[in-house]
Amino acid sequence: MLEHDWYYADLHSTAAALHAHKISPVELTEAMLARIATVDATLGAYITVTAERALREARAAEAEIARGEIRSPLHGVPLAVKDIFDTAGIATTAGMGIHRERIPASDATVIERLRAAGAILLGKLTLTEGVYAEHRPAFPAPLNPWHDDYWSGASSSGSGVAVAAGLCFAALGSETGGSIRLPSAANGVTGLKPTWGRVTRHGTFELAATLDHVGTMARSAADAGALLGVIAGPDPRDPTAAQVAVPNYLAGLDDGIGGLRIGVDRQWLTTSVDAETRAALDAALAVLRERGAILVEVEVPDVSAMIWDWFPICAVQTAQAHAATFPARRDEYGPALAALLDSGRALSALQYQEALRRRIEFSGRVQALLTTVDVLALPVLGFPAPTIARMQNIDDDIIAGLHRFTCPFNLSGNPAIVLPNGYTAAGMPIVFQLIGRHFDEALLVRAGHVYQQASDWHRRHPQW
Repeated sequence: MLEHDWYYADLHSTAAALHAHKISPVELTEAMLARIATVDATLGAYITVTAERALREARAAEAEIARGEIRSPLHGVPLAVKDIFDTAGIATTAGMGIHRERIPASDATVIERLRAAGAILLGKLTLTEGVYAEHRPAFPAPLNPWHDDYWSGASSSGSGVAVAAGLCFAALGSETGGSIRLPSAANGVTGLKPTWGRVTRHGTFELAATLDHVGTMARSAADAGALLGVIAGPDPRDPTAAQVAVPNYLAGLDDGIGGLRIGVDRQWLTTSVDAETRAALDAALAVLRERGAILVEVEVPDVSAMIWDWFPICAVQTAQAHAATFPARRDEYGPALAALLDSGRALSALQYQEALRRRIEFSGRVQALLTTVDVLALPVLGFPAPTIARMQNIDDDIIAGLHRFTCPFNLSGNPAIVLPNGYTAAGMPIVFQLIGRHFDEALLVRAGHVYQQASDWHRRHPQW
């Protein structure tokens, strides 16, 4: 029997109930599809609901679980994915009208891995056009479930909304400049952006090849780690997928964080962060310190160049990715994406190389800093999630604010975990993030789990 608010349960407790035969995968999937049909008619998190596939997978999972054949911690759990991952026989749009009818013949590797793990695919989630900055009329922006006057994030907006609103138990997203962390912040969910190359991009729509990260969005650090553990790892079809062993992200969750060195740049936080966000971060750091972490004063390398260098680097790579359709089909592109492509095509090789040089130098400084501490703690946004009205009047101040704590660590390729840690006076979520060393996602998951065992911010949800 489904209990009240079952749709807000975390992945782990849902899987435990499924695997203990307390609930049927078919019953759960049918109930989730019914909820999507009702709630998502307003919120708009899904582009495509894959009901037929979901029920087929649910019936298969039910038979296997009944025989005691548990494939993974995801077996029988209904999930959803951002609509950039190829799904055989199901449209993969990348939020673009020109791809509305694109039907891949095969699954992306991450989709294959979810299927092999026994997860159930509920559908494909809304995103911005071409995984960039702007929602287009063909695929409108989903509503923020906390308050529809507020931004729901970009570009993994549908993933953030679906997890926050109880429309799936976890989701795949992607990030090039902040698109896991910003929707996680706007919707108050846990997000995990892994190291660049930790997750294969085979069969994934490309924005900027050396910046694109595939990651997870969920209701807890443990859930995000469980999902990452399924999709991560080398892939012979993607030579950029790192040849690095994938640990069990759930092992050692209860080992604690005694002696964990957390780097904090007080000067950076004082000049770039509002009072509510700073107070919530200080409270979170106090919880971690009580659990044995050591706060270390550090100076983060200057990010001012990285805030703006992200654009030319992304633009050149995006122009290459769209060479088959732009500028030939310019009139089918929205203004934001078209402007990015134009700028990428116009940039000189010398200008591009100069941005790359600064990127490499910044990354080197970040890696050096992370030899003196284990993680860095900082906000995702230095202010509450902006209103839609504010985002419709975007200027350099809001761009810098959105990029300050996100883009630099895409350029450096470091992993990050986003953790809810409060609410504004207006009732909107506040989050903070921990930045880790390359391929040290396990430490981020463990530190996030320790924090979430001592707090309940991640268990709170909007009323839908």
